[in-house]
Amino acid sequence: MNNLSIPKNSWDAALYQDKHAFVWQYGEDLLKFLNPQPGESILDLGCGTGQLTEKIAQAGAEVMGVDFAPAMIEKARENYPHISFDAADARNFQVDKPLDAVFSNAVLHWVKEADSAIASIHQSLKPGGRFVAEFGGKGNVQAIATALESALEAINIPTQTLNPWYFPSIGEYATLLEQQGFDVIHAMLFARPTPLAEGEAGMANWIGMFASSFLAGLSSEQQIQVIRVVEEYLKPILYQQGSWLADYRRIRIVAIKL
Repeated sequence: MNNLSIPKNSWDAALYQDKHAFVWQYGEDLLKFLNPQPGESILDLGCGTGQLTEKIAQAGAEVMGVDFAPAMIEKARENYPHISFDAADARNFQVDKPLDAVFSNAVLHWVKEADSAIASIHQSLKPGGRFVAEFGGKGNVQAIATALESALEAINIPTQTLNPWYFPSIGEYATLLEQQGFDVIHAMLFARPTPLAEGEAGMANWIGMFASSFLAGLSSEQQIQVIRVVEEYLKPILYQQGSWLADYRRIRIVAIKL
């Protein structure tokens, strides 16, 4: 894996691992679609703190984990020193020799340049190699995003450039894959309301972890006020019996390199 220059970014790896473990716990289901075999070479693209990379390794595959955030890689190396982890960008990573599979859980909705990521994934695979991914699909966290945008517009903050996510439909994403030489053999979009940890504080914590770009440039007082407005807006929809839900919709894809 070529070393790449990675911009600084602000992922809190310990907070991610401790309070947002659902990100990788839900991903265990995706491993059934990957079905890693002994001796296969597999890349975990956007490996986070390495839990799913380790599960792939347990199947006997030769696995490597890469992530955009150096803090995540540092934590992954600490967790699983026997596995190779490296910092890399989904849009332009390269591998030393072609792979049997690329696996990616809860990552590609952060990559707005989907074409670049797909091109990198395609060139990293052997012919017949498989790409197995799950990430936010069309309509993902729509209630949360709408609440954030409404709260910001109410204090005259334009929101057009603040949304960090790419949530495609099946039709859109399958078409991009086919255009770059993949055969899409499985695609589904499904709702998965996701309970958030920490009770009353769950939504504020989620926003701080995953939607902080909406609050960039605001004073701490403004941030507190916006989160309060968002919570009031969302409570009737996403707050039940003392805990918050995130209104997740996931797209799941299995594609083969032709």
